[in-house]
Amino acid sequence: MDIENLLNLIKILGSGIGTSLMIFFLTLIFSIPLGILVALARNSKIKIVAQITNIYILLIRGTPIMLQIIFIYFAPYYLVRLSYDRFIALIIAFSINYAAYFAEIFRSGINSIPQGQREAAYTLGMNKVQTFFSVILPQVIKRILPPLSNEVISLMKTTSLAQIIGVTEMFSLAQKQASYQFSIVPLCMAGLFYLVLCGFITISFHIAEKKLDYYKIT
Repeated sequence: MDIENLLNLIKILGSGIGTSLMIFFLTLIFSIPLGILVALARNSKIKIVAQITNIYILLIRGTPIMLQIIFIYFAPYYLVRLSYDRFIALIIAFSINYAAYFAEIFRSGINSIPQGQREAAYTLGMNKVQTFFSVILPQVIKRILPPLSNEVISLMKTTSLAQIIGVTEMFSLAQKQASYQFSIVPLCMAGLFYLVLCGFITISFHIAEKKLDYYKIT
């Protein structure tokens, strides 16, 4: 492949990176707060709330995300004849899926904080909300960064599943170019782009861990 064709390929794949990144960031924006809420519901003392949350996590973690994407996009039409934008369906599916995984990560982090720290915060006059956001959450974030980074990197790569319902992103463009050119170069180039993006995410989490080193948790 000559330089001109290579530059053209990079341009074509670059047009899909924007969609991949949009899926990535929108999923994080919606799934992380939802994951925190699910984690708190999972720890709820109200039995029915905890049980419903357990069922939700079991369903999401026990079925392929590909099936979830298809179901969320097509089920409304077959059930109530409602059709809606496929990109919105994709973000809903990704957010619901990753919220379940983030929830378990957050829950394990929350449960790892000694009860004495909560009691000390209450002694200082803090309420439950202040204690959670000012005392518990910063330490939880420090502890969960490594497993959280794994899920975030996985999300970056999973954006390639958008093509299942016809959302065009970087990998789908690479596949089309590979078929058109009868070459694996487009797929290798897409792999290189994913490697760079995941490398950037890894470095970002490493920097975040360094910045949170002042939370020495024992």
